[in-house]
Amino acid sequence: MRRSPTPTQASAPRDANYGVAFMGIFSRTRDIIAANFTDMLDKADDPTKMIRMIILEMEETLVEVRASAARTIADQKEMHRHTVKLERLQADWSDKAQLALSKDREDLARAALVEKKKAGDMADQLKQEIAVLDDALRAYEQDIEKLQVRLREARSRQTAIAARLESAENRVKLRSLMTNERVDEALTRFDQLERRVDYAEGRADALSIADGSGKPSLSDEIAALAGKDQIDDELAEMKRALGLSDQDDTKEG
Repeated sequence: MRRSPTPTQASAPRDANYGVAFMGIFSRTRDIIAANFTDMLDKADDPTKMIRMIILEMEETLVEVRASAARTIADQKEMHRHTVKLERLQADWSDKAQLALSKDREDLARAALVEKKKAGDMADQLKQEIAVLDDALRAYEQDIEKLQVRLREARSRQTAIAARLESAENRVKLRSLMTNERVDEALTRFDQLERRVDYAEGRADALSIADGSGKPSLSDEIAALAGKDQIDDELAEMKRALGLSDQDDTKEG
């Protein structure tokens, strides 16, 4: 009777490597999730460069975690297929054992039952490995969700740092401009120009006084009279409101 290679034996080297890779990614993912961004940025000489490195590391780790999750799902499907094959193999060995026993070949029946048990043990082992992969998948899902949250946080920090850096650079440019000698020279020229204007206006006023043109014009005198009448009317109105107008008239009489 021909024996098929066991699924566990065929996939043993790959499973060993998979376990090492899984633990490496798992450890790095946990380190990233637990990282204190604020402390790292405060200690960094170049926070902008540091946040870029953090985001790059997280993006690479997220890709690796997703790839590992995909490989885990593929491994599960393959194990399920082997489990189905082993269950069929058990049924086949059971039928052969019954056939041998019906032909009075108890030795062959016993050997068939031994093979059936081997297939059953392999199926049980695969089911245990599938359960382990189920736990790994749940861990991957949680890690992916947490990594996405931290990645959004890091990108938000990157935007804030970029805004602060731009603001700081603009302040430096402004202060450099304000302390520039050319700016000081321009302001001095403005002061000189204002003094020249003041001097010119003063000369014009002095000349108008000297030639008599500083006297009020006819229009100015008429406007002053109109203003005086308005003040007299307002003063009379206030006296009437206070009851002083009658008394003043009596006194005058």
